[in-house]
Amino acid sequence: MRRVRHRFGVEGSCTLEEAYGKWSGDLVMYAAALVGSTDAPDLVADTFAVLIRRGDDQWAQVRDARAYLFRSVTNSARMLVRSRSRRHERERAWPTVVAHGELLGDPAVVAALAQLSVRQRAAVFLTYWEDLGTAEVARRMDVSEGAVKRHLARGRSVLREVLA
Repeated sequence: MRRVRHRFGVEGSCTLEEAYGKWSGDLVMYAAALVGSTDAPDLVADTFAVLIRRGDDQWAQVRDARAYLFRSVTNSARMLVRSRSRRHERERAWPTVVAHGELLGDPAVVAALAQLSVRQRAAVFLTYWEDLGTAEVARRMDVSEGAVKRHLARGRSVLREVLA
């Protein structure tokens, strides 16, 4: 147990579980300001999961538990935002790279492919541009043949709607 100072100045001993009970509401509100209200509870829960995995030894070294938790949530939010940004850039750049590679000449097709998830795009590309069978596509994507068929079906459905 570690002595911590409560936000109202009251001192007491606090385990990580007790800290969650005391400050999780404040941390969720803070996280909502950083990443939005939809992801805030998950971000706080994930942050506590990381702290629990690190163990009590590291928690025992914390001098100001509340400040430490807010910094931890800030760092988790930064990682989430950075991850989202990288994913967005990858997904946004993919059709452009394909279009510049002369694989797709029609901008409407490039725009339609941008509407697909990455796995759907991969299944469509490998099936129709690389002319591979379902088994080979499944092997390259490291998924089952059923998953490939599902991604193809959903991808074709989206393409039908967008290109119609």
